[in-house]
Amino acid sequence: MQPTTTAATHNGGACTSKPHKPYKGIRMRKWGKWVAEIREPNKRSRIWLGSYSSPVAAARAYDMAVFYLRGPSARLNFPECIKSEENLVLDDLSSDFIRKKAVEVGARVDAMQKTGLSGRVDLNEYPGPDDCFDDKIIQR
Repeated sequence: MQPTTTAATHNGGACTSKPHKPYKGIRMRKWGKWVAEIREPNKRSRIWLGSYSSPVAAARAYDMAVFYLRGPSARLNFPECIKSEENLVLDDLSSDFIRKKAVEVGARVDAMQKTGLSGRVDLNEYPGPDDCFDDKIIQR
């Protein structure tokens, strides 16, 4: 999907244009950054998941958060990218923990897209030496 496409809406007879949301849980700021947030269950508050340069990174951050909040039955943007771990504890997770995990995934996706990594990459894993270009090894 093209994130920069617009959808025309009719508002009192006037036709206005607004950005198309390509994924659930994200929106685009006026200046072009993509942001993700999610509402906490049974609360009015939201968990801020970060600001990203691509809609895919924001959507992956949202997916991680919704997976932690709702478990394996959550409706995800990229269900093939979430690893179901048998020892994953989904009870009593704080909003800070969920935010941290979501931001980690979103930041990795953003970094991978900025460096030009493509193909089927497991975005739940840190890039290894084989994922680098020009024989450069990223030291951690």
